[in-house]
Amino acid sequence: MSGQPLRLIPLGGLGEIGRNMMVLEYGDDLIVIDAGLMFPENEMLGIDIVIPNMEYLIERRGKVRGIVITHGHEDHIGGLPYLLEQIAVPVYATRLTRGLIEVKLQEYHGQDKAQLRTISAGESLRLGCFKLEFFHVCHSIPDCVGLAIDTPVGLVVHSGDFKFDHTPVDGRITDFGKLAELGQRGVHLLLSDSTNAETPGYTASEKVVGRMLERVFAEAPGRILVATFASNISRIQQVIDAAQIYDRKVGVVGRSMVNNVRMARELGYLTVTDDVLLPIDRIRRLPEDEVAIVTTGSQGEPTSALTQMAVGEFRQLQIIPGDTVVISATPIPGNEESINNNINNLFRLGANVIYDQLMEVHVSGHGAQEEEKLMLNLVRPRHFVPIHGEYRHLALHARLAEEVGVERENIFVLESGDVLELTRQGGRVTGQVPAGYVFVDGLGVGDVGQVVLRDRKALAQEGFFIAVVGVDSQTGRVVSGPDIVSRGFVYMAESETLIEEAKDLVLNALQQSEGRPVEWGMLNAKVKDTLSEFLYRRTRRRPMILPVVMEV
Repeated sequence: MSGQPLRLIPLGGLGEIGRNMMVLEYGDDLIVIDAGLMFPENEMLGIDIVIPNMEYLIERRGKVRGIVITHGHEDHIGGLPYLLEQIAVPVYATRLTRGLIEVKLQEYHGQDKAQLRTISAGESLRLGCFKLEFFHVCHSIPDCVGLAIDTPVGLVVHSGDFKFDHTPVDGRITDFGKLAELGQRGVHLLLSDSTNAETPGYTASEKVVGRMLERVFAEAPGRILVATFASNISRIQQVIDAAQIYDRKVGVVGRSMVNNVRMARELGYLTVTDDVLLPIDRIRRLPEDEVAIVTTGSQGEPTSALTQMAVGEFRQLQIIPGDTVVISATPIPGNEESINNNINNLFRLGANVIYDQLMEVHVSGHGAQEEEKLMLNLVRPRHFVPIHGEYRHLALHARLAEEVGVERENIFVLESGDVLELTRQGGRVTGQVPAGYVFVDGLGVGDVGQVVLRDRKALAQEGFFIAVVGVDSQTGRVVSGPDIVSRGFVYMAESETLIEEAKDLVLNALQQSEGRPVEWGMLNAKVKDTLSEFLYRRTRRRPMILPVVMEV
């Protein structure tokens, strides 16, 4: 086994934002790092979330020694319920991350049999031939870890999502000492977060947001509502701290926010007393200048509390003139339109909306270029793979690595599905595995593909046109119809001439086939071709045409 290569296979997260999932495989041992989701892009009509293609893991379930989660954000844990339905293996995570996973499993499928194991920074773990060491990194959520993995071909370091924040909310800085020690030991491969590879300099400290929130609390005349990710425990703590300074009580709305706040308090990651954090029914009875509310909906999710408030459909709470709404997040790519719609609707209701273009009420949890270079210089890897980002982020991060001294031939810019084989001597990309999008639509997982999405897009853009005809199976004679039904194409009451012409053309086309043996496929094709040509000629539009030729 000693002569085998280490196989590194990203099943998601490279060439995109989200769906983070990395596989390390050596011989009969395989470990998975993270299992995230991606929010759907605008053209993914009707899709709830996108998860990695897990086919490679399912086929090798007997080799999987464990799943290791670096932190509790959706793009790292959101695919876990779907993976655990297929593979029963232990999941290793820090206390807060484990708590967030437990909340998610309860929300999805109630997977109370999941084998969750708690690990901490500074501990080590053996999974098959892999020995893992965990070290603390700063991000926008507490309890994040990076991984140092001893493999048969050398030491691999996985940064996780990180930034070098010298004044984090929880007081725990990234473990510089451990990174330097790993560099002294000799790192064969570094996998490092590329999200902010376009951003020069350094990412601002989370403490900046705290100061901005205090300024908002000092100036707001009425209620204050702060929308952020339900998993952003540090940001929620900052809202609570600002509220206490200005004698406001705090309420929490949104199912995931309520569940996460309860869990974080129980585990000691949120510090707030019962006389400050109140149920929403008590919050509603307080004077407006004594109220602060933390809510979901920072990404404009259609069913979130803030989105429902923006359209006046949230039963627990209504936006009123004088409210201040803070959107403490930056848009995930694809969510810009829905977020802007929320902002517009909130302004219409009389709220003062504050978002990142107006005030620094959000800072990134990812290191900028100088921090990415610092990670490279501390670890000093022989080989480098940029991870977590769209392709331009990976390419720019690769350029930074070359600038700080990593040899060009030892830098591999991969995309999801690529297979990198690494030996003690070097590495090479040897092929690909299935790693496309798996769409989750309601209860359906993977049953909606590109063909269905293409049909949905066509229906959304051009509408549909149905022609129903009854044909005698013996003679081919039309005995009923054609009846036309149209939606999203033309308003039928105002297009009588077009509809009548379409009926006549279908009738004439079918009459040409009378007296011959009936071939139903040919008749359907004839109706479709006739209508397609006619409707495009008359409207320059191509609706979805559904011919229904019935045997009578």
